Amino acid sequence: MIGARARLLAWLVALATLLGACTPAIRLDAVATGQPTTAISSAPSAPGETAAAPQQTTLLAPTAAPVPTPPPAPQPFALNLYQEGDFVPQYTFDWCVAASIQMAHNLIDDTGGGTWTDRTQQNELWETARARSSNSFNGANPFGWAQVLTEAGMGPYSVVSIADYKQALQTAARAIANTGRPVGLVMWSGRHAWVMSGFESLGDPHQFPDFAVTGIRVQDPLYPYGSAQWGPSPAPNSLLSPDELATQFVVREPRRWSSDLPTGYLLVLPTAPA
Repeated sequence: MIGARARLLAWLVALATLLGACTPAIRLDAVATGQPTTAISSAPSAPGETAAAPQQTTLLAPTAAPVPTPPPAPQPFALNLYQEGDFVPQYTFDWCVAASIQMAHNLIDDTGGGTWTDRTQQNELWETARARSSNSFNGANPFGWAQVLTEAGMGPYSVVSIADYKQALQTAARAIANTGRPVGLVMWSGRHAWVMSGFESLGDPHQFPDFAVTGIRVQDPLYPYGSAQWGPSPAPNSLLSPDELATQFVVREPRRWSSDLPTGYLLVLPTAPA
């Protein structure tokens, strides 16, 4: 009986030891409150080893997308080559091309080195332009006009035909802005010559490809006579609206001397800086 009690006591001690080894080290108050527990490690830290601090993640606020800068709005722009004394009248009713060549020289040469106004010189320029024209029967035509401008050191110039009126004005204005030289306007469906010495526009041609021409500076060598059919001659350095210019600057259909040009508004155009 004593031996049996001793064995039972030994068995109870062993069972208590086993239950203590299987119980996790959890504080009762933590279990009651539902708070997270911290496991306690019995492993010693290595000498000089510091426990790593828990890392924190910082959430960055999203950055706003950059707002694009709107393009600048076109502003009024003006360019005028004319100076007092640049205008030259034609001394006969045939010499409009020669007078326009003299005016082109004066508009380009702003050094004060000399003005072309002489009647004898105008006659010589007309004869030279007529000799350079593709059909001298028609007098001095735009091809002779362009060639004399080029030969006289004011070129290069070429004759172009543009079907659209707005585009023709833009082309002429852009050429003046790019070269600093005037443009010849073939007026009255090919019967007369004017010089375009400047323009006004909405937008600088260098910044706005689709700028709008709002005014055209012109020199009509026939001033003050004009034409009973086409209207009066504007005074030197007049600023005409596109509608006003359109009453005398009209399309020209191909003829004997211009059969290789399409129907359009004819310009004697500076094509590159002189």
